Amino acid sequence: MKKLLITYILTCLLALTAFAQRTEVGVFAGGSYYLGDLNPDKQFGNTSPAFGLVYRYNLSTRWALKMNGIYGTLRGDDASSSGWNKQRNLSFRSHILDFSGQIELNFFPYFTGSSKYNFSPYIFTGFSIFSFNPKAKYKGEWVELQPLGTEGQGTTAYPGRKTYGLTQLAFPFGVGFKISVSKHVCLGLEWSYRKTFTDYIDDVSTTYPDPVQLAAEKGELTAALSNRSIDIPGEPPIEAGMQRGNANTKDWYSFAGVTLTIKINSSKEKGCRDYQKKRQYDEFFMGI
Repeated sequence: MKKLLITYILTCLLALTAFAQRTEVGVFAGGSYYLGDLNPDKQFGNTSPAFGLVYRYNLSTRWALKMNGIYGTLRGDDASSSGWNKQRNLSFRSHILDFSGQIELNFFPYFTGSSKYNFSPYIFTGFSIFSFNPKAKYKGEWVELQPLGTEGQGTTAYPGRKTYGLTQLAFPFGVGFKISVSKHVCLGLEWSYRKTFTDYIDDVSTTYPDPVQLAAEKGELTAALSNRSIDIPGEPPIEAGMQRGNANTKDWYSFAGVTLTIKINSSKEKGCRDYQKKRQYDEFFMGI
């Protein structure tokens, strides 16, 4: 992921040089959360802080291209559920690093610095590449789950279960609202989802493997973290072959927060203020 981060920063710097007069750069601050087997439907459940960098290139007053780099944490815990999920007793934490390219559509004409066209709701979509690494807390230590193969991945007993990758693709989409608060500054609110193509952000997907076979091939630690179920009166004990997760649904994650971007003026934009304003108006509006 260090190479991805370097690539992202270099791309932003090159874009800044080439398209300065339509460029905005800034920061994102907010929260991240996940939806999956350990949190099926609770919006903003176990939200953790998230922050990142934003680059936006305004194609016109309606359209913009944007790149984000956001770092956050995703969490899930059966202890906050009820019934069978509570009995399952699984939990995880994963840091996540998300790089996305997006296209924005403003509902109203907008450009930063305008006194008339200075706000707009917008929608966006694009693509993301992200890295994650689910961990569980065991005897006071955070243990990486992917190398263990808690559902029998990488064992002869379950040859169809392959080790999942920690770098994946996602499909981002969301809504936002932006407002120009000064000649160069744009303040925004944004909420986005990432539809992923993996069911293992939480290390939970299929059925419980046989604990004896799992311990023999992967060790006692893997067996212990594979089945952490607790006894609940009236509920049958969880055994090998029973459902551990739902492989038919993929995991999602979300970011929600505030963006603050600054418009970078071209070094060629000199002269009186009225002339600059007219140039800006002509550039953005005459071609709509």
